[in-house]
Amino acid sequence: MNRSMPPTAAQVRLFQEVGQRLDRKGMIAANDGNLSWRDADGTILITATGARKGYLGTDEVVRIDLNGELLFGKRPPSSELAMHLAILRVRPDVRAIVHAHPAIATGFAVARRPMDQCVLPEIILTLGSVPIAPYGTPGTDELPRGIEPVAREHDVFLLANHGAVALGPDLEEAYFRMERVEHTARILLVSQMLGRTHQLSGEQVSRLLATGPDPQPDALPCRVDSAVPGADSEAARIASMVTEVLRARGF
Repeated sequence: MNRSMPPTAAQVRLFQEVGQRLDRKGMIAANDGNLSWRDADGTILITATGARKGYLGTDEVVRIDLNGELLFGKRPPSSELAMHLAILRVRPDVRAIVHAHPAIATGFAVARRPMDQCVLPEIILTLGSVPIAPYGTPGTDELPRGIEPVAREHDVFLLANHGAVALGPDLEEAYFRMERVEHTARILLVSQMLGRTHQLSGEQVSRLLATGPDPQPDALPCRVDSAVPGADSEAARIASMVTEVLRARGF
């Protein structure tokens, strides 16, 4: 295969479809986020810098090598290129990466509250836990250095004060994992606003894992200890303040 070949029409359509899904779901705004795909020849397709993923043009998917050298395209690759390359280097099993800024999940990242409690059976079986990678200045080497240890162990993680990253065997699965993260964040936020997030016990999680496609009941993928002291009362206090503000404004 000619390594400087343009992406195929089917590959571009997939990038466009995933970008449109992220936009429709409100997980990106303007030119937020970026997408990448490891092609069969080892080169990487990635969205161009400044591209609006919800309105991705046919010339806004470029090809690079693992050193970041541009092989095809008139636009430079995403400014988050170093993050994508770092993940692909430490995860040879990963072929696709979706980086977005889903509002609720990013709120957890800003609050520095990982979504690592054993709460939802579907998430325990599909994602395990969603940790937070340490903050690094976007577009610099700080970010990839900080996320490498997290990316080695997790398919989805939050970026402190930044957003979320989902990895997968293809772009569609990486997108679905991003969708699950935001849906989980919404549920957790509501439970916290209601004043209590009940976790599953270790025994319940073990029984759940024993029913999964790859039974490992002794390897708990999430946290089963008690909730963070004061977290529920603090969430309830904030919810009360929000309610009062909305009521004062006539909502």
